[in-house]
Amino acid sequence: MAEKFEIETIRLEKVSVHQVGNQTNNEDLVVSKDLLDITDDKLKELLVRFFVSSFNSPEFYNFSFSNNDFKLNPIYNYAFQAFEHGSSFHINSVNVAKHLYNLATHPQIKSGDLFVAYFANIQVEDEDVEAIGIFKSENKYDFLNINAANDQFDVTYNDGINIDKLDKGCLIFNTQADQGYKVCIVDKGNKGSEAQYWKDSFLQLKPCSNNYNHTKEFMNIAKNFVTKQLNEEFEVSKADQIDYLNRSVDYFKTNDTFDKQEFEKQVFADENVIESFRTFDEAYRKSNELDMMDSFDISTQAVKKQAKVFKSVLKLDKNFHVYIHGDRNLIEQGVDPDGRKFYKLYFKEEE
Repeated sequence: MAEKFEIETIRLEKVSVHQVGNQTNNEDLVVSKDLLDITDDKLKELLVRFFVSSFNSPEFYNFSFSNNDFKLNPIYNYAFQAFEHGSSFHINSVNVAKHLYNLATHPQIKSGDLFVAYFANIQVEDEDVEAIGIFKSENKYDFLNINAANDQFDVTYNDGINIDKLDKGCLIFNTQADQGYKVCIVDKGNKGSEAQYWKDSFLQLKPCSNNYNHTKEFMNIAKNFVTKQLNEEFEVSKADQIDYLNRSVDYFKTNDTFDKQEFEKQVFADENVIESFRTFDEAYRKSNELDMMDSFDISTQAVKKQAKVFKSVLKLDKNFHVYIHGDRNLIEQGVDPDGRKFYKLYFKEEE
């Protein structure tokens, strides 16, 4: 997985711009009649920076659809036509804008400027490919202009787009067409339920079946089992939960390949816990429509990213935070004669 794209080598060949309102708020869709004039080299440079620089450490997806037939996905079809017939690019950009407008029905969805761009020479995992980008700018920013004439200065203001703050975007790469294309996204407003329309309703994406996503998703399954399910079936302390989480992360950090049975034995050990985990794993995959393998090469980039959400902090009332990173046997839990709970910690050196 690429850390980021080399924008200096990317060629921007075509851009169409439209304005997409929110029809629930009685806002209009305004589509342009033709392509944007991008003959100015400085404008091209700024547009490439605006469109692509926000895709840091991109995660890859494929187009999907409600019945898993990606060929029925509207955005997949518009991209396919534009890749196959370059002269259809602008009309398909209009189709993209219309499709987004028809989906923008939640009253909290912001109106904005929609850019559809055609790129060449984007390197994706050591392959130079063409790509179609769809970008939505939802926020305007104030800018000051200072003009000097006859030793006098004049300050004016205007509002516009901050090229370092892309709100929503996707890059559709002309590779893996038989799997629904390779796609990556940016969505700076994905916290609320109304924002899910970009990835789930508009683009309709599913994670690529690759080592990065297999690693990421299986670490998520292990974390959710330990933090949400384990305590419902077994009597485990918070320290025990943290120990399971630490062992899960350690497995992914110390192995190059993943084997599900080996993982279960090393992390959970107890047969009853393993059986519970298998039941949880099967239900999780089904409810989240995950297409995963039980053995794969571990992605170090995914481990590095996912390890950040594995909490190893034992919080005791509001008095203490105990960070547990290693041997669970060096911690004892108990209750004193007065009914006060305690943890006893063993160590060799104090730093």
